[in-house]
Amino acid sequence: MAHPVILVPGFWLGAWAWEDVLADLSRAGCEAEALTLPGLEAADTDRSGITFQDHVDAICTAVEATGRPTVLAVHSGAGFSGYAASDRLTDRLAAMVYVDTAPGVGAMDPDFAGVDMPLDWESLAAEENLDGLSEEQLQTFRARAVPQPGGVLCGTADLVNDARRDVPSTFVCTSFTAEAYRTYAAEGTMAWLAGIPELTDTTWIDLPTSHWPMWSRPRELAAVIAEVAGADTSALT
Repeated sequence: MAHPVILVPGFWLGAWAWEDVLADLSRAGCEAEALTLPGLEAADTDRSGITFQDHVDAICTAVEATGRPTVLAVHSGAGFSGYAASDRLTDRLAAMVYVDTAPGVGAMDPDFAGVDMPLDWESLAAEENLDGLSEEQLQTFRARAVPQPGGVLCGTADLVNDARRDVPSTFVCTSFTAEAYRTYAAEGTMAWLAGIPELTDTTWIDLPTSHWPMWSRPRELAAVIAEVAGADTSALT
């Protein structure tokens, strides 16, 4: 039986961002659930009290609820909270999947002081890889984006369980190549890559496409996640 899968979206996104991947995982026979993290439920949600620990707790609760060893797939900014969750879940995780992200250590932006961080589309479009995204998908993103809670950006969690380093971890590299990820991590200057040198069991997959492969290459991404979960991926080829 395949391991259950928990999918965690990155900044500004809710569970809806994984809809296409969820459909393909279902075809592969995977039991999968996507999360909407605290503070990202709606634009008018009160985000003033949301903390980094709230996001870690939400991920841990979802994994523990499966009752079985679980694959945890995290995207973009969720690499920080996902890695912190893995520190608490080493006996509950079958594997981690980092979707164009990595195990972040420390705070994403320790000096951030705002209640939240709305999507700045012009800055994002200038900095991120949009390859393969349709105009309809981009319009949906802009329309449904919810401000990221500020407390999540400046918060952090202590990592105390060295067993997290041994959790099998697959990196799906879309905006940058796997080689670039490893090179930048070795330089030791980026908090979002800081956990990579700690890991003892890594698999690297190049999937050239946008920073949001759940939209630009959902079937290929689902196939990777399904294979990690031990599912039959023949329905996705």
